[in-house]
Amino acid sequence: MRRLIKRISLVILVLITGFISHTLISTGFFRTIKNQFQGTILKKVPLPGAEDITISNTDHFALISSTNRAVYPPTEQEQGGLYLMDLKNKKFSIKLLTASFDKPFAPHGISMIKKDSTYTIMAVNHTTNEHSVEVFTFDGQNINHLRSLTDASMISPNDLVMIDENRFYFTNDHGYSKGIGKLLEEYGGLSVANVVYYDGNSFKEVADGIAYANGINFDLKRNLIYVASPRGFLIKVYLKKNDGSLDFIEDIPCGTGVDNIEIDGKGNLWSGGHPNLLRFKAYAKGKKETAPSEIIKIEYRGKGDYTVEKIYVEDGKIMSGSSVAAPFEDLILVGNVMDDEFLILKKE
Repeated sequence: MRRLIKRISLVILVLITGFISHTLISTGFFRTIKNQFQGTILKKVPLPGAEDITISNTDHFALISSTNRAVYPPTEQEQGGLYLMDLKNKKFSIKLLTASFDKPFAPHGISMIKKDSTYTIMAVNHTTNEHSVEVFTFDGQNINHLRSLTDASMISPNDLVMIDENRFYFTNDHGYSKGIGKLLEEYGGLSVANVVYYDGNSFKEVADGIAYANGINFDLKRNLIYVASPRGFLIKVYLKKNDGSLDFIEDIPCGTGVDNIEIDGKGNLWSGGHPNLLRFKAYAKGKKETAPSEIIKIEYRGKGDYTVEKIYVEDGKIMSGSSVAAPFEDLILVGNVMDDEFLILKKE
């Protein structure tokens, strides 16, 4: 009987040790952060929690999603907004667009698309009561709220990408909202997050089995959907079909906890990421003062043919928890989850 108990205890010890080792290795805990950037920090812009940034190359402006987070995930209602930055004005000042929006608003992922002279903007919104996608129109000066979309499929929506004014994809970064399931997702890498498609009338799951589905973007020229899996340290590539369903093509190993994804004019992918996920987790909970930041650029030429380049790496003393890298000409706008400022970098 004692031998059996010892054997069972040994098996349990081995399993626990394996779980801890897997968690530490797969989250970048042992990675050495060496600062790297060929360029300069042009400006620090005072705006809290500039988690997502997307750019209009046509009209030369940036749209910024900002939420003042004390901790992440939030424990109470936060108030944030969508901000406009004129990229041709080198003062890089910002303007709040959603001051007249009278609902609780804590925007997360954003997307926009232009038709004729008007933009449609969508933003993931988190309130204490529900998750939603808020839909706006923007004429270059003024923003108007059109509608709110909610659905039971919005378990933990993170980011979204528009296909047109009515259709979009969004990611759920968790399959579980609480309990042991959520714990296993975050620390064990349980792959149960997903992508949901809205066809203008109804919602349906189109991709699953993802470890923390985060940033998402659409490559119109190649008809590809890219989904960031920071817990997997990779970007997943899918072919978009006419009915909105997705066919998986491949994973791109990124070596960092990729967050939001932006696409430049040449089709390159840019992502802000978290090279040490456990450090970021501690920072987000207020237990550490900083967390490292990283920017990568991916040149994707087709299945099995890509290069991943480190553009910016720093230990978090300048800015912690980078979540997006939006390129514009020789600039990179770098947002974050919960710092008080975001960065404008200038490449050499």
